[in-house]
Amino acid sequence: MWVHGDLHPANVVVSDGTLSGIVDFGDLFAGDPAWDLGAAWVLLPAGTASRFFDTYAHADEAAIRRARGLAAMKCLFLILMGQNGDRGLPGGKPHWGPLGRAALDRVLKGV
Repeated sequence: MWVHGDLHPANVVVSDGTLSGIVDFGDLFAGDPAWDLGAAWVLLPAGTASRFFDTYAHADEAAIRRARGLAAMKCLFLILMGQNGDRGLPGGKPHWGPLGRAALDRVLKGV
């Protein structure tokens, strides 16, 4: 299965609160769909991940567990990039830290 592999807030386009596009296909690869399913926690508001998986219907419990782990990894990356931005380091993005912390909270709570 083709997966984007790098779904996070900077790689999606939102119009009027609705996902309307995906950009940056530099990490596109064939692999485990859990890489992209982790976006349920990284991109969606609190309380919507379970509804997403119910609607998606192609993810079994093992895929959801893998997706949760991969989402946690993506959250830690966002937090690190935010810290780098706060420190003024090249490539750092200070606004990514709060996004990563909020997403990690959703991952840990399972919402």
